[in-house]
Amino acid sequence: MGGFIGQYAAAVTSLAFVVAGLAVLAGRRRDAPSVTYGLLVVAVGLGSLVQHGPDPSWQGYAHDIPIATLLAYIAEDAASDRFGRRMSPGWWLAVPFLMIPTVAAGPTASTIVQALLAAAAVGLCLERARVRPELRRTTVVAAVLVAFGALLGAVGDRTSICRPGGLPPGHALWHVLAAAGLWRLAATIGSSAGTAARRRRP
Repeated sequence: MGGFIGQYAAAVTSLAFVVAGLAVLAGRRRDAPSVTYGLLVVAVGLGSLVQHGPDPSWQGYAHDIPIATLLAYIAEDAASDRFGRRMSPGWWLAVPFLMIPTVAAGPTASTIVQALLAAAAVGLCLERARVRPELRRTTVVAAVLVAFGALLGAVGDRTSICRPGGLPPGHALWHVLAAAGLWRLAATIGSSAGTAARRRRP
């Protein structure tokens, strides 16, 4: 890729994830789930900036690992709420380590894993929203935005969607929409039916 910033619009809009993550961290809720979630969103933005900007030889790791880890975290959080017990964080914490050989195996393997994680995250969030009406609107809006962003994030520069000279202007918009969706979803992270019930008590 020629030049330090070969895909200027995509590189700049990668910072939308950083802004979204910092907004989560600066929000009124500063519990552990929100902090973890906010940091992961920031990591996604930095990884995207590395890929669309300087594009070093290790850009695939910087880009794909944070996305996969964030998706795993969202899935774990939604599953914990839906099934009424806090799931062990061990499985989502293992994702970044498992992604190292996956990324090394090539773009097809990495794309498949990210697509599966995206499907799990979206599916579990929607299932939680189905049984938690108070989360429904927030989740549906976020899911629509994040689904598009996650899809394009999984494909990344591995296809013509994101190669130098073949990057459509719309990809930069997807960064912004996905970041907005992740920011929106933050309101549901760490939520549980038990906590909501206690908050409603006088």
